[in-house]
Amino acid sequence: MWMDTKAEVEEAKRKHGSLSQRVLNGLLSCTGDMVHVDTYMQDKGFVLQLALWGLRGVSRVILANNPLSGAVILAALYWASPWQGLLGTLGVLASTLTAVIIGQDSTEVSQGLHGFNGMLVSLLMGVFSSAGDWYWWLLLPVCLGSATCVFLFSGLSPVLDRWDLPVAVFPFNIIIFLYLLCTGKDNPYFPHHPATPPGALEPNGTELSAIEVLHGIPLGVGQIFACGALGPSLLILGAVLLYSPLMAVHVLLGSAVGTLAGVSMAVRHASLYSGLSGFNGALGCMAVGGLFFTFSWRTHLFAIASAFLSAYADIALSNLLGTVGLPACSWAATLIVTLMLLLNGSLAAYRIPIGQVMAPEHNLRSRSQWEAGNTAERESTDV
Repeated sequence: MWMDTKAEVEEAKRKHGSLSQRVLNGLLSCTGDMVHVDTYMQDKGFVLQLALWGLRGVSRVILANNPLSGAVILAALYWASPWQGLLGTLGVLASTLTAVIIGQDSTEVSQGLHGFNGMLVSLLMGVFSSAGDWYWWLLLPVCLGSATCVFLFSGLSPVLDRWDLPVAVFPFNIIIFLYLLCTGKDNPYFPHHPATPPGALEPNGTELSAIEVLHGIPLGVGQIFACGALGPSLLILGAVLLYSPLMAVHVLLGSAVGTLAGVSMAVRHASLYSGLSGFNGALGCMAVGGLFFTFSWRTHLFAIASAFLSAYADIALSNLLGTVGLPACSWAATLIVTLMLLLNGSLAAYRIPIGQVMAPEHNLRSRSQWEAGNTAERESTDV
């Protein structure tokens, strides 16, 4: 009887262990780039594939490539503002469909590379519009602007490929500039709010609140999607965490660094409290801290430096462009990261070719395996 009881206990432990392992494997399959989903969807209908491409495009805004992260982000946007969620959905679909229609590279389309710029254009058009929510005429420039991003992406790709540089959000920054310059703040059909320079003077007697400044750090993550609500911003941070814990650490660190840079330059309190001071720093830190460079203590310090440079460049560009009512958008992070990728020296050894960029944890494992293989090869040669 005792032997039967012991066997039953061991069998129960084995079943419990196998169940825990299956749950863990299931959770891990939802992280990283989820390459297995593409294989599964190959023989599915076009509508389902389009949804997958669109969700990857949504996640590409935060430098991720995970459809589940994209779904979480889309839910966060609809939570913050159904109108903004609708505009973002329309933007990513318009740009992705345009890429399909004009015959862009199928791999680029399936990886969401033609969707994220269109989404950002549509979100910023909605944020700057002074006509209010549910202004249906705005859907016209949203669709046209999002579609135009595909042509700019296609045109810039062969130029930047010569230096193994990503197109990134250059199309978005260019299109939103052209739209705001063309329409003007008093346009009868598409009016918009002028941007306020972060260096504008505060009203007399206002004091900086430390709690509000700390509150602005997670909001800096949400501002990557032009979202200024805390709950949705935390959900977006969760989407980054789902893709890569290493990137989640860097996006928060970068936002904190950007906020610190804003405090040091005495920018408007509203910029600090809303997270606008932090999002360029978040993007700069995230791009360098494990995505385009293999993670190490050197690249970690490099990522912090990139965050500071992106934040200070954003303040400078915002003050300059704000004089004519234009926002700096993400020009600062885009330009700084591009310059970082062009650097030579010892850090260039950690650079990952654009075509091989995946989740930071995958990049780190690949480098470790490569170094282990090289060590074994040298040892065999020495023998």
